Amino acid sequence: MSNQRLGVGFIGSGFIARFHIQSWIGVRDADVLGVWSPNQQNAASAAALARDIDVGEARPYASITEMVADPAIDAVWLTGPNHVRVENIEEIVHAIESGRGTLKAIACEKPLARNVAEAEHITALVKRAGLMHGYLEDQLFTPHVERGRDLTWARGAATTGRPYLARAAEEHSGPHTPWFWRGDLQGGGVLNDMMCHSVLLVRHLLTQPGEPLSTVRPVRLTGHIASLKWTRPEYVERLKQAMGPEVDFARAPTEDFASLTIEFETDDGYTVLGEVSTSWSFVGAGLRLSTELLGPEYSMRWNSL
Repeated sequence: MSNQRLGVGFIGSGFIARFHIQSWIGVRDADVLGVWSPNQQNAASAAALARDIDVGEARPYASITEMVADPAIDAVWLTGPNHVRVENIEEIVHAIESGRGTLKAIACEKPLARNVAEAEHITALVKRAGLMHGYLEDQLFTPHVERGRDLTWARGAATTGRPYLARAAEEHSGPHTPWFWRGDLQGGGVLNDMMCHSVLLVRHLLTQPGEPLSTVRPVRLTGHIASLKWTRPEYVERLKQAMGPEVDFARAPTEDFASLTIEFETDDGYTVLGEVSTSWSFVGAGLRLSTELLGPEYSMRWNSL
């Protein structure tokens, strides 16, 4: 990178890829320079979006290998569907190991994979290729989380002791595309889709600013999943009508609600708890994110709605 700017190529051109591209307006020292998608019309459209909002001179590529081979592409953002994650990674690594191109890094949308076996395979491939790697988390870096955490620790925790309970929830009425509803393609239901955000958030809130997450260690997990809404007969039919006959929750349901309690031990000798939940059965105005942080003589909470 002679000009010290990071050139990024996107794998995927749909809903979440376009969110990332639009958010690039707030990113410094990096440009969106490429998009690959199996749908070339969508790839061209997403690349045009990047150019239109002036976040990079993006162009569509005919293949992942062609994009990796372009010296202008330093890193790849993985934003495609879960069921093609393994083959996308395999093509990237093959392009590098065969000498077709080089990359510095790869960043992946959640989830990493549909199951543990796929996750371990992907991790081994990325490490073998010598790539820097990361997970595209967003909630930790929202202004209310960053500022609220800092204030709580600087004032409440500093005067009466560390927080002992964090709660986080992410809820909406269900995914926007058919493959997300299919456990075989997505990897499960709402737990695999969304719970990673809330799990990381409660641990982050319980960790003193400036200290690593390893100072708050998970020691016990208690979880629960259920299909509360979308297996009811009338909603099975609504889902089929909206998403097509392949989305059949009478035949192949996934969970639309999940909860988890995490017991942590801290380096300063305390037991603290995180409570998280996530749902595709929420009824309300779009996406609801809610969080609480409680300590001996203080509490803080926020809600996106």
